[in-house]
Amino acid sequence: MIRAMARVVCVLACCGVALARAGDAGVTPTEIRLGASAVLSGPLGSQTREYGRGSRLYFDAVNAAGGINGRKISYTTLDDGFDVQRAVDNTRKLVKEDAIFMVYHNTGTAHTAAILPLLEESRTVVFGPVTGATGFRAKFNPLMFHVRASYAHEAQRIVSQLRLSGVSRVAVLYQDDGFGNALLAELKQAAQGEKMSFAGEVKVDAKQQDFSAAAAQIERLAPQAVILGTAGTTFTNCIKAVLKTSVKPGFYGFSVVSLDVVNHELKEQARGIILAQIMPSLRNTTIPAVAEYHKLLQESAPGATPSASQFEGFVHAKVLVTGLRRAGRNLSSESFIKAMESGGDLRFGQFVARYSPHSHNGSSYVELAIIDNAGQLRY
Repeated sequence: MIRAMARVVCVLACCGVALARAGDAGVTPTEIRLGASAVLSGPLGSQTREYGRGSRLYFDAVNAAGGINGRKISYTTLDDGFDVQRAVDNTRKLVKEDAIFMVYHNTGTAHTAAILPLLEESRTVVFGPVTGATGFRAKFNPLMFHVRASYAHEAQRIVSQLRLSGVSRVAVLYQDDGFGNALLAELKQAAQGEKMSFAGEVKVDAKQQDFSAAAAQIERLAPQAVILGTAGTTFTNCIKAVLKTSVKPGFYGFSVVSLDVVNHELKEQARGIILAQIMPSLRNTTIPAVAEYHKLLQESAPGATPSASQFEGFVHAKVLVTGLRRAGRNLSSESFIKAMESGGDLRFGQFVARYSPHSHNGSSYVELAIIDNAGQLRY
């Protein structure tokens, strides 16, 4: 009887080990596998690729120094072209076939919502999704960790600045999809809080974009300022179209707008555009993370131009690696979650990311920056 019980205990223990390993198959003695479905092509592709370059810049430095407890970080990204179903298919492949440890820095609001059931079923952590949607933050999800501030924080900062500046006639120009509608909802909520009303809301079809028609509607509204709920080349094409009309409003955008894309597409017309920023200024090299980014960038690509989008990916990678190191040698989803929740603040200048057993919302830091005559952001 005792021997039989011992055999049962042994079998159960072995099954438990097997189940634990199946759940964390992305951690091996030599590797930590990360992956994400991301928009690498289309209007938003160039910016997302910059996020990846910034992350890999830091991961490469960590790997060159021996990795994390002897494990090297690998990071696989699959292009979904901003298509929700492709994002789901890509994520399923990464989780089921490639056996990643976690989804890291995936892109898209609707896309993140669509992959969550799959991740919750497989108990896979999603870290630093590129979305500021409030819905993901309002309801606590123990498997999801945010790094960036929310769109609500950005919308509040933009609308508050307009009110304080005495700008009363404001229009919103947004792309009609999950992303654009999320930004519109946050702006309307912020305006309600500031007791403001918009002169009008103009949408651009996300797939059949008619910028001239949208610009004509903006012209009829005659706003002093236009807040754009767009990103990528959709953002710049909207501005080009409006500037061809008789109105010349000020333009405001969210942090997901890439300065590199804006400068490339608009050139001197970019001057004066105001963008919300959710990371410290690249000019402030007194912040160690900023100085480290500049140093590693020049070492890897001498003469390369620093990028705000790259730096955002770089900071996401630093926050992640901090959690991976705190989790110790016996890295698992459970140990990582506990390490993030109990590690205290992660601070980079004014940017502070906070995690606890009740909140994984990360940072609330938002600043506004204007594009100057040199095409740089001035905070």
